[in-house]
Amino acid sequence: MSLDKNARIYVAGHRGLVGSAVVRALQHQGSRNLLLRTHTELDLTEQAAVRDFFQREHPDAVIMAAARVGGIYANNSRPALFMRDNLLIQDNVIDAAHRSGVGKFVFLGSSCIYPKLSPQPIKEEYLLTGPLEPTNEWYAVAKIAGLKMCQAYRREFGFRAISLMPTNLYGPGDNFDLQNSHVLPALIRRFHEAKVRGDESVTVWGTGTPRREFLHVDDLADAVVYLLHTYDSEDIVNIGCGEDVSISELAELVMSVVGYQGRLIFDSTKPDGTPRKLLDVTRLNGLGWRAKIPLKAGIEHTYGWFQEHAAEARL
Repeated sequence: MSLDKNARIYVAGHRGLVGSAVVRALQHQGSRNLLLRTHTELDLTEQAAVRDFFQREHPDAVIMAAARVGGIYANNSRPALFMRDNLLIQDNVIDAAHRSGVGKFVFLGSSCIYPKLSPQPIKEEYLLTGPLEPTNEWYAVAKIAGLKMCQAYRREFGFRAISLMPTNLYGPGDNFDLQNSHVLPALIRRFHEAKVRGDESVTVWGTGTPRREFLHVDDLADAVVYLLHTYDSEDIVNIGCGEDVSISELAELVMSVVGYQGRLIFDSTKPDGTPRKLLDVTRLNGLGWRAKIPLKAGIEHTYGWFQEHAAEARL
């Protein structure tokens, strides 16, 4: 499906890390007719409100970046909330988009949909081949239901929905809360604050040996817009850079970018988590897209944003 610059594109969740990056990417490519609604303006868990919005606005395309998200603690402590809200949001938006005749729908999932002990790198066909990571299974089950709903609506109604599964993301607008954030933004904040205080050392949980993949959110947004225009199949597509680093390598890189001169200590009495988590991006590369932002440059960009937006960063 080819969308011109006047196409009405609804970006659900436009204030989040992913949604805001998608808006930047669309605007950079000249989109003039973006439909954006805050949670106050449109509660996506309310079916009647969602249907009314779609019947009134008739978007040509939808990019589904809205979700209830949180860290391990939030997932573990509010399992019903995470499952209920994400199922409602997905069901309401997908069904209303179909009913109003949306021409193209992009569903954004998460790499947590894959089994905890998947072979590495993780291929798309590993979905539903083993148990999920228990700490976020409620969110993962909801996301699996969302991508399956997209596939079902395509098969039954010809609804042109595609499902994309991003790896670990970071970038401007990230969550820097030390309790609920992911490892990379947490490291940025911890090293920055240690530098400001003049701390002699920073301690990081675990041995530093687990390996993780990180994709700058602007790269993800570029992939989303690219596939919005070029991809049309029910097969899910992993979105990643195809490379990973150890947590110790990541910590040393963040230390260097931040300019922290103290010692780095790993607390091996704390858990490491999954030894490795890397997405196989063969399908994505075959579709003609590759990540462009190197990890160091991406961290420099993110740290610069963090310093400039300390008052509005999620701390």
